[in-house]
Amino acid sequence: MTTKARKPKAAIAKAEEDGTRDKILNVAIQEFSRYGLSGARIDAIAAESGANKGMIYYYFGGKDDLYVAALEESYRRFRQIESEFHIDDLPPVPALRRLVSATFDYHAVHPEFIRMVMSENINQGEYIRKIPELQAINRPAIGLLDNLCQRGIAEGVFRADLDPVDLHMSISALSFYNVSNRYTFSYIFDRDLASKKVHEARRESVIDMILRYVRAP
Repeated sequence: MTTKARKPKAAIAKAEEDGTRDKILNVAIQEFSRYGLSGARIDAIAAESGANKGMIYYYFGGKDDLYVAALEESYRRFRQIESEFHIDDLPPVPALRRLVSATFDYHAVHPEFIRMVMSENINQGEYIRKIPELQAINRPAIGLLDNLCQRGIAEGVFRADLDPVDLHMSISALSFYNVSNRYTFSYIFDRDLASKKVHEARRESVIDMILRYVRAP
C-alpha cells in the first residue's frame, strides 16, 4: 500500500492548535491497536473523534498515513514519560528501580502501546520505516540508561560489562509480556495478570530480576 503526501505544515499546525489533531490521533491509536491497519476503519475514527472523514484526510492523508502518525505518536508518548522519571537525581540502584517500576506500570496502563508495537511487528516493520525521526525519538531512552549504567559502574555497584541497549531490551521484554500475554496466561494458569495484587507482585519480581542482573560481582 502506498501513502499520500503529507499535508502542509500550516494545516497540521492549525489542527494542533484547536486540538483536532490530538483527538483524531487518540481515537486512531485505539482503533489501530484493536484492529490493526487492515481492520481499522476511517469511518469509525471519524465518528468517535467527532471529525469528518474529509478533515482526517486533509490533516493526515490516507489511512496508511494516519496509521504511521498514530504509530509515531505512540512512541513519542512513551518516551515523554521516560523523560519525567528524574532518575539522574537518585543513586544508581534506586534510579534503576524507579525506571523499571515506571516502565512496567506504563505498559500495564497503556495496552494500546503494546498492541501498536505488536501490530507493526506483524507488518514486519514496514511502516515504522516511514518515520525517519523514530530513531531520534528513541535515542534518549538509551542515553538515559547509558548514563545510569556508567554511574553504577563508576560507583562499583553495577557490573562492568553492561550494555544499555541489551538492558533496555530486557526491561521492555519483562514489562511487555505481562500485557501482551495477559489473557492467554491468565486463562492457562488461572492467575489474573490484570489484578492489582498480581500486578504489584510481578512488578517487584521484575525489578528484583533486573537488579540482580546488573549487580557487580
